[in-house]
Amino acid sequence: MPNIDLILGTDHVRRRSVRTEPTQRRSSQRLDALLDAAAEIVDELGFERLTTQMVAERAGASIGTVYRYFPDRVAVLHALRERSVRRYRERLAEALEQADLAEWWHVIDVALDVCAELYRDEPGFTVVHAAPRELADDGEAEIAHRLARLLEHDFGIRDDAETRFRLGIAVEVGEALIHRAFARGADVDVRYIDEARRVVREYLDGHLADGVAATSAA
Repeated sequence: MPNIDLILGTDHVRRRSVRTEPTQRRSSQRLDALLDAAAEIVDELGFERLTTQMVAERAGASIGTVYRYFPDRVAVLHALRERSVRRYRERLAEALEQADLAEWWHVIDVALDVCAELYRDEPGFTVVHAAPRELADDGEAEIAHRLARLLEHDFGIRDDAETRFRLGIAVEVGEALIHRAFARGADVDVRYIDEARRVVREYLDGHLADGVAATSAA
């Protein structure tokens, strides 16, 4: 059983997008409604054209309600990305629990499959590709740190700067190819998803195999 807490754990980067954090269920629902509206607009028009007024109108809220939570459109996009990333981690943790992870590669394969699933059925998920990634203190992607810790815990692959660097590149390359697969909306080009699996595995294979060997030798 994989240690999914390593995927779901506390962020290194604190949320700063929401001006007023909801403390009651009703406020949380109102915030989610605003983000749902923003996600629909992003899918229909692209993130470049989103405005706070559009969000208010689509959500059936006043512009004052939008500004209660977000100072500007950029904050809306950052909050939408944060929610999408959180949902990705939750879906990934669930998928890892259900998967037969016989080899390290199966973890990476599941991570890529879940990314493709969310592009397919999570409104506004394309903003994950457009907005800046959350970076840990060493400059690598937050998800690369999480995957590195999981691979060390479950497969003995050494969690060091080199492993996180390689995983960070794999995340960038794999997500970019999956993003390209969905460039035409519902007309998904699965060739890019297949290539994401192949390219990422070939890239990581030698390095992570060496990591296992080095740990075993030690």
